[in-house]
Amino acid sequence: MAAALGLRGAARSLLGRGRRQCAGRAGLAAVCSRSMASKTPVGFVGLGNMGNPMAKNLMKHGYPLIIYDIFPEACKDFQDVGQVMASPADVAEKADRIITMLPTSVNAIEVYTGPNGILRKVKKGSLLIDSSTIDPSVSKELAKEVEKMGALFMDAPVSGGVGAARAGNLTFMVGGPEQEFAAAKELLGCMGSNVVYCGAVGTGEAAKICNNMLLGISMIGTAEAMNLGIRLGLDPKLLAKILNMSSGRCWSSDTYNPVPGVMDGVPSANNYQGGFGTTLMAKDLGLAQASATSTKSPILLGGLTHQIYRMMCAKGYSQKDFSSVFQFLREDENF
Repeated sequence: MAAALGLRGAARSLLGRGRRQCAGRAGLAAVCSRSMASKTPVGFVGLGNMGNPMAKNLMKHGYPLIIYDIFPEACKDFQDVGQVMASPADVAEKADRIITMLPTSVNAIEVYTGPNGILRKVKKGSLLIDSSTIDPSVSKELAKEVEKMGALFMDAPVSGGVGAARAGNLTFMVGGPEQEFAAAKELLGCMGSNVVYCGAVGTGEAAKICNNMLLGISMIGTAEAMNLGIRLGLDPKLLAKILNMSSGRCWSSDTYNPVPGVMDGVPSANNYQGGFGTTLMAKDLGLAQASATSTKSPILLGGLTHQIYRMMCAKGYSQKDFSSVFQFLREDENF
């Protein structure tokens, strides 16, 4: 943990990478106009592309929010309907149930254990739920630090992307004491349609890392198949239709197709803006690579996928959605 905590100095510059798609404040205020007096406030730290709609769904279910983000502009949607704090520690002072949604392990370490972190003012008996995708070993170490303060830590990373976050139908993979799962599910169920208990602390992260490795592999496979079909003269919409009624069907082909013009409402229809950034996919694949090394697990396709997304980051795709791998493959000079 000491080595990990030494990363704090870099955390502030990293928090909130690839962020900011906020909706109008007035609309949220209208949704939240009903009385919230019957429910105790919930803390929420990290209001990026995923955290923003997740927090809004909590408010739609009647939970007042105590919020913080390192970028003040990220809090603008909540200024009239929630309490904006100056630090994670201040959130912990006001709320005994806190959800964090952060980009990296470094950010999570800083938010929980930094000079102005949650553990500086956490209340005994507090429930701390981290929905970030981070190294399982970091989740385990954070749980130990939280336990020393008389509080409880659970990891609960999510799957589904920004669209599912807005719609409130994310999948949560939860790790922690089973007897506390019901308490976590009460909150997570406001933001997701699937809340799955995985086991001890760290198992939620393990499930998420495996899922995202498969997602990265399948996205590249879909992009390669679509690119090949187009170059063979097939209409991309027709090809997508055929794939989606055949054995090649997958989420990357039928829900998040990477080819511009095939689907509406996905990043490929918007110059690959929004969604799940290439940088974050590369980060998650790096977590899978590290876990594979520590467990001596062969991930041949996972390792190659990691290298492709790292190459994309170096070639100017870091801020684009990870489905931009199709665009990357289309550029002949890459290969």
